[in-house]
Amino acid sequence: MDSILDLSAVQTAGKVKAGQLRPLEILDAYYGRIEKLEPKIKAYLLLLKDRAYGRAREMEARLKSGRPLGRLAGVAVAVKDNMVLEDYPTTCGSKILEGYVSTYTATALERLENEDALILGKTNLDEFAMGSSTENSAFGPSRNPWDTSRVPGGSSGGSAAAVAARMACAALGSETGGSVRQPASFCGVVGLKPTYGRVSRYGLVAFGSSLDQIGPLARTAEDAALIFDVISGHDPKDSTSLVPSKIQHPSSSTQHLSGIKVGLPKEYFSVEGADPEVFRVTEEAVKVLAAGGAKIEEVSLPHSRFALPTYYIVAPSEASANLARFDGVRYGLRAGGQAGSLLGLYKASRTQGLGHEVQRRILIGTFALSHGYYDAYYGRAQQARALIARDFEEVFKNVDFVVSPTAPTAAFKLGEKTQDPVSMYLSDIFTIPVNLAGIAGASVCCGFSKDNLPLGLQIVGPAGRDEDVLGLAAHWERLTRGQYIQIPQGVKNG
Repeated sequence: MDSILDLSAVQTAGKVKAGQLRPLEILDAYYGRIEKLEPKIKAYLLLLKDRAYGRAREMEARLKSGRPLGRLAGVAVAVKDNMVLEDYPTTCGSKILEGYVSTYTATALERLENEDALILGKTNLDEFAMGSSTENSAFGPSRNPWDTSRVPGGSSGGSAAAVAARMACAALGSETGGSVRQPASFCGVVGLKPTYGRVSRYGLVAFGSSLDQIGPLARTAEDAALIFDVISGHDPKDSTSLVPSKIQHPSSSTQHLSGIKVGLPKEYFSVEGADPEVFRVTEEAVKVLAAGGAKIEEVSLPHSRFALPTYYIVAPSEASANLARFDGVRYGLRAGGQAGSLLGLYKASRTQGLGHEVQRRILIGTFALSHGYYDAYYGRAQQARALIARDFEEVFKNVDFVVSPTAPTAAFKLGEKTQDPVSMYLSDIFTIPVNLAGIAGASVCCGFSKDNLPLGLQIVGPAGRDEDVLGLAAHWERLTRGQYIQIPQGVKNG
């Protein structure tokens, strides 16, 4: 494989700024790789070749004139197609946005490009980020580079697959209930769900406004930390963006594990339907942390058993409000003349433009918010959410991190769960509590299943301690000498 594709984001930027590597060479390598693998991985919905090459030429001109470059100089990045980029389509994996061209750029993407990242293209996703496999995309599923008969996870499956297959150096995904960490686990890469408010949601098409966060996917924890540092920070365009005084300062505690307390939530290790292999690999990973000096303690998150039903009331309720704007009038797909009335136009446009999973969640959310049911469902779900968040607050009084599996299984076969929504929803059983609590969580590869599929270790920390979470992930990589930072054998030689 071309050595350019072996470089981390940190290494790439360093070589570009030192004049040892040209941005145009980087694009040639990655677009060459995409040309070979995209037909079987299907990670991208749109490639931005002309734009990327134009920015690369401008960057090389700056290098020649001695002007400085940004922290991500020449780093080839993919972005999930629910983040808007001015003058380019945004589909959210849905037919209802057919023909829509964005009129502005998401803050996270602006910050990437301000530091001289090169955006390769926009990646595939479950429609409006609703799903755990990327099979709900209106444009067909993406595939897992470790085994193309399996899913890459979701909803950020295209971004995770692109990073794992070396079709991007790093990527952005978005999380509502685990949609960065779960595909990171399935594809064997690092994924971060930031503390709610640490990354601006401006320009991210809303699914569940109180849950959504943009997060990085990368090959190493160091790369994820670099991307996170670039995209995070207060944004006056986002009213939920945290101001610096609300963020805890990261510590250097994870440079050495001696004295670090890691909690194992007993409720997570007794989940029905989880693959025993997942628990075995997680327990082996915990032993490595203990051998490195960490103190391991059993902890309890008693209300986590309510997380899944709570999420599937809160998230669909917010989705039903957010997706009301997709009506066939203002932008996107408009149904033909058979509509007959305004109500008929709404119905026809949404029926033709929205997939079954999106329609299902809108209906669930509309019911939960309807008169006579609001208190019984949405009100009680918010109460349960507060209890879930309080559990984490209590646990973090005694331990520094909580560690668990990221997902209950390795990547499953395409089509295996499409007819069983509840089984699909269970894929996020370990990640959803973190979103409901608004805290920081990451997934890092910690081993492989009997079928040689990657498995993720979830590291959770208190709100605002995202850097520490990634610090522990980086320490894990050092303890294991990076043995799990691998390229899938199925695509190793293109």
